Amino acid sequence: MNLPILYIKRGCPWCDEVVDYLERKKIEVKTLVVSNNREAMQEMIERSGQSKAPTMDWHGKILADFGVDELVPFLKKQGVD
Repeated sequence: MNLPILYIKRGCPWCDEVVDYLERKKIEVKTLVVSNNREAMQEMIERSGQSKAPTMDWHGKILADFGVDELVPFLKKQGVD
């Protein structure tokens, strides 16, 4: 099963909130920490066109530089409640 990818940075409060939210909702994602990981950072930039985290790639649908308030409607559009 291909999991959606969540790109995060260490020490990012929005990233921490998003990770906590996804864990509470039991929404499974593959998390990649882009801090000090040049390959993961480059992948995130190629997919999203920017370098801010968190960034999510939900099977080709991209949500970049967001918080939980933006994540909730994005997930609903993907059929996840």
